[in-house]
Amino acid sequence: MQKREIIARILAIQKELNRRKGNDRLSAYNTGDKVHAKQMAFHKCLKRNRWVFGGNRSGKTECGAVEAVWTARGIHPFRENKPTSGWVVSLSYEVQREVAQAKILSYLNPDWIQDVVMTSGKKGEYEYGIIDYILVKNVFGSVSRIGFKSCDQGREKFQGASLDWVWFDEEPPKEIYQECVMRVLDTKGNIWGTMTPLKGLSWVYDEIYLNSGNNPQIWHEHIEWGDNPFLDEEEVQALSSVMDKETLESRRYGRFCQSEGLVYKEFDQTKHVIEPFDVPIEWQDVITIDPGLNNPTACLFCAVDYDGNIYVVAEHYQAGKDIDYHVSRLFELADKLNWKRDGKGRLNAIIDSAANQRTLAGVRSVAELFREGGIMVNTAVDKQLFSGIARVKQYFALDKIRIFSCCVNLIREIKSYWWSEGDNPIKKDDHALDALRYYVMTKPQAPTAPSVKYTAIQKDKRRLINGLKQRRNGVI
Repeated sequence: MQKREIIARILAIQKELNRRKGNDRLSAYNTGDKVHAKQMAFHKCLKRNRWVFGGNRSGKTECGAVEAVWTARGIHPFRENKPTSGWVVSLSYEVQREVAQAKILSYLNPDWIQDVVMTSGKKGEYEYGIIDYILVKNVFGSVSRIGFKSCDQGREKFQGASLDWVWFDEEPPKEIYQECVMRVLDTKGNIWGTMTPLKGLSWVYDEIYLNSGNNPQIWHEHIEWGDNPFLDEEEVQALSSVMDKETLESRRYGRFCQSEGLVYKEFDQTKHVIEPFDVPIEWQDVITIDPGLNNPTACLFCAVDYDGNIYVVAEHYQAGKDIDYHVSRLFELADKLNWKRDGKGRLNAIIDSAANQRTLAGVRSVAELFREGGIMVNTAVDKQLFSGIARVKQYFALDKIRIFSCCVNLIREIKSYWWSEGDNPIKKDDHALDALRYYVMTKPQAPTAPSVKYTAIQKDKRRLINGLKQRRNGVI
């Protein structure tokens, strides 16, 4: 073998080792680089029924996912290990895909996956589909099974199986919890739950929270933002500043309280909705797009003034139309608004990263179709739901958003946006709101105000006025 070939192979091996190391988020968690004290207390507890009541972004879902991966791999540092079969239970398929499923995949090195069976979606594009189960290679030379279940399947779909463990990501209906308890009965298996208590004094409060001191197999812990050393302190303060006392109790501290209502309580139509005016070209920024087919495609024209205030100037909101139609309407609106374009006459926009998906081989993605039509979409958007909502709430609280009265769909959605169970609002009529959230999460920067040039006479006049002010104030 030639020296050059040997070097090439060594480099290839090193590249593969680096890839594996980069994909293995679990190693950082195992070494303590990404785990905090209360998460570790959860992992060390040997009781069979453990619950973490945590605020949003407190790290509760992280420890639930790691527990599932450790158990499936047979590498749990504090428990007896063996090949296992378990369920991850989410409130809905959509929440499964966006939260628990995504977390499990983020901690599973691809080399550990023997097979993935999909309920819907393409097998190679897990982030866009719904997983039925994952076969995980364990350290015993066999496989463990991580199954995914949705509460909206109903109790009957939870019957019959014998399991080693069940993880509830958010609070399930009581009858589904009871059915899952039966699934681990003969194996003396384990149940754990990670949830933000948003249903008030529910059955979890009565049977888990109040009984953790009486039942020797039940344990619970509260995790709040202050327990998570990896949360940015500025973000913590920003989130706290826009929440009322009841909201903070559940969403920051993970405490039981009465359920919440409107998401954007800070919105005041008398202050935040204004009549349209001609927006200076220096303020004009980008179009933000939430694409849909059966659901509406929502597009917002956004601007930022010299003080960093956001203006939603116009909207396009239409369901059941193709990309060519939407492109045409956006250019028509741009013409009416005299909206700025690049040197080639194109419009700049940001769009949901799901627009990159190709549903069929050879079919162009939504993002590609927009670009071909002259809408230069950027798909690198920050889609963090709770952080995005918190930032929009902060902008409303600080009166930093103004919405033109012609944006009737956005205004309607703001006024009817309600919290659901778990960490998420009700997923209904939120298309323009998603587009707004994408834009706010870009942290729009204020344009540089033009410098004012004064004539010689104006300069002399300003010096005289400033001199009079200083004499009155006793400065000179």
